[in-house]
Amino acid sequence: MSPRLTVFFIVEPPKYEQMACYLAASLRQQFGKTVDLVGYCPDSSIGNVSKDVIAVLANLDCEVRPFKVEGRFDPAYPHGNKILAALEPRETEFSAFFDSDVLCLRPNKVENIIKEGHVSLTPAASMVWGTGKTWNLIYDTCGMPLPDERIKLMRQKGDRERIPYFSSGLFSFPEKHRNADGNTFPEVWMEIAQTIDRNEEIPGRRPYLDQISLPLAIQKAGLQWNILPEEQHYILGGSLRGEPLPEGCEIYTVHYRKWEILREVGLARQAKKMLEKRAGVRRIDQISTLAEPAAPEGD
Repeated sequence: MSPRLTVFFIVEPPKYEQMACYLAASLRQQFGKTVDLVGYCPDSSIGNVSKDVIAVLANLDCEVRPFKVEGRFDPAYPHGNKILAALEPRETEFSAFFDSDVLCLRPNKVENIIKEGHVSLTPAASMVWGTGKTWNLIYDTCGMPLPDERIKLMRQKGDRERIPYFSSGLFSFPEKHRNADGNTFPEVWMEIAQTIDRNEEIPGRRPYLDQISLPLAIQKAGLQWNILPEEQHYILGGSLRGEPLPEGCEIYTVHYRKWEILREVGLARQAKKMLEKRAGVRRIDQISTLAEPAAPEGD
């Protein structure tokens, strides 16, 4: 049997609550019951989550849980919600975070996206906030040496390899792992992110802090990175905007960013079909009608 995996994501109104429903439906369609699903919402916003969204996610066997945001980042840092959600307790051996604007397209297996002793993820599409010298400053700030390994970014031009920089839009990690100091990966990630955030000399700290801190957190947590095939996290938009999906490529998961982009590549209909099949409705606002008792028949 595969290790148990919880896939978690952000359910926050107004932008991310509906996307989360389509993501959850696609996870149920492609992974079935092999994964647990948890949606997280900042405690300051959870009272505003649509009842229809809560009902749809309940039909998908997905609980919505709050997490505390006040005082965790100063000033507030919404991109850090994935770090705060990662810190929450879960019961499975592995956890995976998916951005809400992600959709699973074909049947998948837990073992394809996890690896013991590793954080499994893909390179970032690009890096627009700094240079190689910036990485020297970042690692110095955290009292860490630069890694020896180099990688290619997902959408980079040219063949020059770079200091590892990863997307935080989809990643998995072992829940039971502890480093030499007894800390979990999310605890180390939070510590590193806050250390970098305090150094005002680092350009691009926000909004890229979550991704900047990610490779350092993996190293300080005593883990390694497991680079997933691009098919497991295919990033749409950007330099690929307007292009169809590549032919002959079995893409498991797309990161679409905007619903219009999903429509442009012909996947919006598939998203709605998966929602209908797994949650019983083609549109989220139909769930209240589904839940209503049938009207009594006339005489």
